[in-house]
Amino acid sequence: MEQTNIPKSIDEYILQYPEEVQEILKTIRKVIKESAPNAMEKISYGMPTFVLHQNLVHFAAYKNHIGFYPTSSGITAFKQELTGYKTSKGAVQFPIGKPIPYELIGQIVKFRVAENISKAEEKIKKKK
Repeated sequence: MEQTNIPKSIDEYILQYPEEVQEILKTIRKVIKESAPNAMEKISYGMPTFVLHQNLVHFAAYKNHIGFYPTSSGITAFKQELTGYKTSKGAVQFPIGKPIPYELIGQIVKFRVAENISKAEEKIKKKK
């Protein structure tokens, strides 16, 4: 499922995929929105991205999996919970056709929200 044109919105991104993948993407988006209500949505690197002070998380659909990108800190902090999935430095792959761990995604997003807020507060303190 290669993208030919880069979508302008997350809605547009989701609509490119088959129905069952759209459902997963919509649910992930909903979980992220609930876990990070103040985050802004955008398309970055051609994929759905949530930003809070800086990039929070990205997610994307591939042929056989959903990629979730909570940065390396998000992967490291949830190493135990992610042992059943293929991970790399800043990404985890959730296979399509197996249950997606939405609750875990929510926990990771909340962790990243706290991290980004704390980083932003540190920057403010340094400026004073």
